[in-house]
Amino acid sequence: MLRSIVAIALMLLVPASAAPAAPRPSWDWPVDPPRVLVRQFIAPMTAYSSGHRGVDLATASGSVYAPADGVVHFAGVVVDRPVLSIRHTGGLISSYEPVETTLHKGATVARGDVIGTVPTDPALPGHCSHACLHFGVRRDGEYVSPLLYLGGIEPSVLLPTRR
Repeated sequence: MLRSIVAIALMLLVPASAAPAAPRPSWDWPVDPPRVLVRQFIAPMTAYSSGHRGVDLATASGSVYAPADGVVHFAGVVVDRPVLSIRHTGGLISSYEPVETTLHKGATVARGDVIGTVPTDPALPGHCSHACLHFGVRRDGEYVSPLLYLGGIEPSVLLPTRR
């Protein structure tokens, strides 16, 4: 019995080797080259704090592409801008604004499909002074940087602080 207690105590005190993290999907960029990052992702301090919950990408052609396979989660107007959201595997939802699209909720999209265009109407409110796409990603409801899925950020690795 004492051996069992000691073994359990050691298992609780000595960290097991970390299981390898599930690989992140690699997505395609939603805009044509050249890919110019106009504004970075800025994580909010809390769910209701200010921040920039996506990245702004300059777009020369105006075409917007599906970065990965998915199903349209939302297509419509939010406040005064046309918005499109796509549900992907792994609890991920990507969003795009302003994007004019003919897609509707439930439509299936494949990686690389044209999903819409960035309007060039200067009267349309947006994040940029010129044509740009706001591209956001939520993982299990929390906003994360889209660059995590485009290869722009290496994953954080927490190292042990004790032996």
